[in-house]
Amino acid sequence: KPHKLWIFVVGIGFFSLCFLMTSLGGQFSAKRLGDSPFTIRTEVLGGVESRGVLRKISDMLEVILKRMDSLSKLDNTSTTDARRLDELSSAINRFQPAGLVERIQAIAQNVSNMATRVEQILQNSMVQGRAVRDGTSSQCEVPRDPRFPECPGKVDWMRARWTSDPCYAFYGVDGSDCSFLIYLSEVEWFCPPLAWRNHSSPPTQHAAFRTDLSVLLDQVGTGKESLSFMKRRIRRLAQQWATAANRLEAKLEQRWRDQKKILVHVGFLTEESGDVFSPKVLKGGPLGEMVQWADILTALHVLGHNLKISMSVKELQGFLGVPPGRGSCPLTGPLPFDLIYTDYHGLQQMKQHMGLSLKKHKCHIRVIDTFGTEPAYNHEEYATLHGYRTNWGYWNLNARQYMTMFPHTPDNSFMGFVSEELNETEKRSIQQNKVNNMAVVYGKEASMWKQGKEGFLQILHRYMEVHGTVYYETQRPPEVPAFVKNHGLLPQHELQQLLRKAKLFIGFGFPYEGPAPLEAIANGCIFLQPKFHPPHSSLNHEFFRGKPTSREVSSQHPYAEQYIGRPHVMTVDYNNSLEFDSAIREIMRTKVEPYLPYEYTCEGMLERVHSYIQHQVRFTNLSRLGSTGGSRITGPLFVPLPNTTALGWASNVTAPPAWPPLSSLRLLVSQEGQSCVEACHSAGFICEPAHFRFINNKEALLEVQCEVVDSEINHILPAFSVVRRECGLQREPLLFSCAGHSPKYRRLCPCRDFRRGQVALCRDCL
Repeated sequence: KPHKLWIFVVGIGFFSLCFLMTSLGGQFSAKRLGDSPFTIRTEVLGGVESRGVLRKISDMLEVILKRMDSLSKLDNTSTTDARRLDELSSAINRFQPAGLVERIQAIAQNVSNMATRVEQILQNSMVQGRAVRDGTSSQCEVPRDPRFPECPGKVDWMRARWTSDPCYAFYGVDGSDCSFLIYLSEVEWFCPPLAWRNHSSPPTQHAAFRTDLSVLLDQVGTGKESLSFMKRRIRRLAQQWATAANRLEAKLEQRWRDQKKILVHVGFLTEESGDVFSPKVLKGGPLGEMVQWADILTALHVLGHNLKISMSVKELQGFLGVPPGRGSCPLTGPLPFDLIYTDYHGLQQMKQHMGLSLKKHKCHIRVIDTFGTEPAYNHEEYATLHGYRTNWGYWNLNARQYMTMFPHTPDNSFMGFVSEELNETEKRSIQQNKVNNMAVVYGKEASMWKQGKEGFLQILHRYMEVHGTVYYETQRPPEVPAFVKNHGLLPQHELQQLLRKAKLFIGFGFPYEGPAPLEAIANGCIFLQPKFHPPHSSLNHEFFRGKPTSREVSSQHPYAEQYIGRPHVMTVDYNNSLEFDSAIREIMRTKVEPYLPYEYTCEGMLERVHSYIQHQVRFTNLSRLGSTGGSRITGPLFVPLPNTTALGWASNVTAPPAWPPLSSLRLLVSQEGQSCVEACHSAGFICEPAHFRFINNKEALLEVQCEVVDSEINHILPAFSVVRRECGLQREPLLFSCAGHSPKYRRLCPCRDFRRGQVALCRDCL
């Protein structure tokens, strides 16, 4: 029993303390024979031996106190045991040091702390005892909470299996329902936290929308040009965020939204990571990351969450409550945040300063990751054994905890950013004032104009007036041709005015996947970009080498190519002068209206982030569930759907709780060598990694003739070989991968539908 173990630990610890003190020989002596053994005085304390004993006593007390902390969480002591604790507490309180040296005083303070904690546990136990006598206690009743539907089933499972794994005992599981519930709420998150008991409504506050950004601007701070850039962006888009908040609030129709405690730690802007971005803000350096972080901060604030912002390791330590320095001391209390948004730099800093606590709390972390992290690179052991180990990745997170700038990696979550949205009056004005033969080059650094650009720039110059925004200090950059009208680095509002006049925004092939092309398209430009043949990847291009992805990039901006396309986006081979010439003439003939995908508006981002925060809550659990969450199924799980080759979840089978809901599932089979990303995209769907757990079973194989069905650890599974008649299911949930492919296997692919203009969400996902 936990309470008996608790009494044993405290009793042994206390009387061991007394024994050690009285065994110091001549250094401790009683005043007289009739004195209590707990009343002691000191002679001269000194010497190495004495200091060693004192250290042992202090260490012993620290162990006792830590064990008391963990056991006090059980809060399940009977009235009889409470009386014993009362006697022990009284005995401890009678221990009164009389003139001991400073080290003994420190030990005495620890004893006092122990007595205080014993008293607190005693009081809690007395309250619980009264509740039991009154018949009002629901502490150990299995909760029926719709937000934690798996809880009752998991309690039943643990009743039968809890002795099968010694780890359960380590966490204090002793066979009682109370210990099951504590474990399932604090370790695996299958059950509601204990603090939620006896609440008819969630204990959290409702997250009310905010339209006043003054508090956020104060939190961002000052002192760096990067922070000034972010604050200018927040102010400029403030009215659009307010309008978007009002629209989304009306769409949600007073729906309850839990207010979360959120820490945002921008690791790449800390001095400890080098902060290479701030010095380049005024010199044409990349701004994409700062654009995204400014929008993330604003979205979280506008959605009404309790936000803390960290831009240094010192601030990170203070917010998390970790000791200073670079140790591996665990957190001494519960994590004070529901979610932590950071980047790879911040994740490494958290590892250095949180120690083992990071592993315990990693399900709370969301990593802003521009280019994406695929599951094969994320699983540390698998990546090491199979050649996927890089300088990034290998954190053993659920792949959906990585959040990207564009929806290029379905295994991850698409965070995005926003572009400024124009009203109808502004759109008409742009169309009336467009200069048909004006082009603006996408390239703010002089290095982007080096080598290989002369040929197609000369062709462009024959048809259009070419403008640049290349940074320079005193002299015109020599890399920029003389016929280019260079405006220098422009403030955002001046750049926007230039784009509103220009007909063409042309890319040089770098930077990859930045926000500027979307801003240009939103201001009525046509975006012309180079096609890459062969596609750029970590196998053939230095920029992608070391990044935790095998993704092949077919153009400078694949999102613009695939999700926007003609007439707003044209992708051509710049090495083919005839093709390039033809594209310029076509652009001059084509009229387009300003266009911005909904998912890159303020409302679209608020809608997406809201859905993630309210629904993506238990990544650890989702990776451990079976296909149906433990329920028994009769009949087929999947049935044909009309007008498609895909299968859907059978309507006569109760759908287990899931997000996205199983109504969005479309089961497809890929071709050999085809990834699920490609298979789903070719059918007009998107791969949904959250649904892998529902198709990782024999039922999903349907009519496939499998002579062998194995369960293995491989990122292409579940899959099968038609020739060999071999079928494989996935044994490691962290390796469920939309991106994996093999020339020998056809993959089972969990596709889903999506909302037009909001690829991150299914039709029933809001």
